[in-house]
Parts: sequence; C-alpha cells; structure tokens
Amino acid sequence: MPKSMNEPLTNGHPLLYSFRRCPYAIRARLALYGSGMMVELREVVLRDKPIELRELSPKATVPVLLTPEGQVIDESLDIMLWALQQSDPEGWLLQGIELRGVEQHTATMALIDQNDGQFKHWLDHYKYADRFPEHPASYYREQAEVFITQLEKQLSDNSYLMAKKLSLADVAIFPFVRQFAHVDKPWFDQAPYPKVQVWLTELLRSSRFTDVMVKYPQWNEESDVVFLGQKQ
Repeated sequence: MPKSMNEPLTNGHPLLYSFRRCPYAIRARLALYGSGMMVELREVVLRDKPIELRELSPKATVPVLLTPEGQVIDESLDIMLWALQQSDPEGWLLQGIELRGVEQHTATMALIDQNDGQFKHWLDHYKYADRFPEHPASYYREQAEVFITQLEKQLSDNSYLMAKKLSLADVAIFPFVRQFAHVDKPWFDQAPYPKVQVWLTELLRSSRFTDVMVKYPQWNEESDVVFLGQKQ
C-alpha cells in the first residue's frame, strides 16, 4: 500500500525510479506519460541501486513513485491507477462503460490479475527455462499460451482488449506479452495468434512507447534532472 514521506518534493513534480527494460516499470511509465504530467525520471541499474531508492521503499524494486505530496507508491499497478486518477485525457479508465454486462473496472482488474499472476509465472519459466529443467521450454510456453489464447479471444470483438479504444488493460498487459513474443520471435511470428500479433505490433510502433523507452544513463545525485519522454 502507498506510504507517506514527511517532506513533499520541492519541484512539484512526481519522481519515478525506473529501469528501462522492466515490464512493470514500462507500464508505470506509460500511464504517467499518458496522464500528461511532467514526471522526473531516475534510471536505476538493478545491481547498483541508489540509497535514495532504498530509503523510499525497503523492497528496493522498480518502479517506485514519489508524489509531489510525499506519498510513496511502490507497486506498478498502483502507480498506473494513481496517475490516471490525476489525469486521464485519453479515457484509459473507461469510466462509465459497461463491458459484456460486467462493470468495466471489475473486468479490467480481473484480466490484469491473470496477467500478473499465472501468466507471469509461466512467462518467467519460459524465458528462463534453463533454471527450471523439470520441463522443456516448449512446455512452459504452452502453459503461457493459455493466457495468449484468452487475449486472442478478447481481441475478436475489438482492436483492443476491453473496448474499441486503448485502455488500462492494454497498457498494463502488453509489456509482458512483448517479453513472451521475444523469447522466441520466429516462433511467435508464425503462431496462431494473428490478432495478438497485430495488437502488439501497433502498441510497439506507437510514439508513446518510443517516448517512454528513451535510454538514459544511470542516475546519481550529481545527474542532471531529466523528465519522462525527454529526448537525449
């Protein structure tokens, strides 16, 4: 749960500790970027985490957000929800929309929960199959495909997972599908998931993804201030 610091940020902007390739950090950056807020970004090297990050969150995992009011949020989905509750210019929260007879927030959170739980479990086994020699990589891929098959069905009605437009579910889930696809890209490109492939390709080619994937040097206390999406 979010915690609170005694002192607010002096510059008035949210501050995000992030790691460029981490899927949790990617989705947090996407939501913050989508909110339109100016966000100070500090790029972390996981093997050399700054003491400032550890002092904010004892878990010392990314992403970690410090709000202008001094609130610490160290779960990526909580960061996404916080950002979009401050500002949601593209309507990613789909407020007031009912989907297939189910209140949209319930349906969205259930799908994200499946991604973060069972799918992430099998994705890690597939990606690092040498660490789990009990089965071949193809076995772990097949387990992960259960979720990919579900996404393919979700995309049968619309171009996006929950509606005819981009929403929280797409942004929260696609960084993990990106990882799944790149474990064995030739296999994924010919796999029977054409709608997922088109969906993923569109999101990867979007300017918002390009902007949040700008590569920054490791932050230290002497680094210049950089903002999310700022070109190098």
